[in-house]
Amino acid sequence: MSAKQCVIRQGGNVENNYWFIILAFVALLNLVVSIYLAKRTDLEAFQKIAQIIIVWLIPVFAAVGLWLFHRSQDSPFSSSKPLGGGSSDSSNITGGGD
Repeated sequence: MSAKQCVIRQGGNVENNYWFIILAFVALLNLVVSIYLAKRTDLEAFQKIAQIIIVWLIPVFAAVGLWLFHRSQDSPFSSSKPLGGGSSDSSNITGGGD
């Protein structure tokens, strides 16, 4: 018995497994982005539904594109203080000009 016959007897072609993995990844990506869109508070109900439909009609490009777009609209979360700026009285330097 050849190796190919063993693969076929064990449950199918190896190429089919790759397609299954790709489809599973796309479905998971669409599901995650759909949940992300549904939880947004800045969109109206019609906008949420329309964008979720677009995500499922144009799977990868729409999912990634809409996710990046909405992520760029969010305010950045900063846990640290901004660098520099502000006044410091400890330097004892006055800013007097001519």
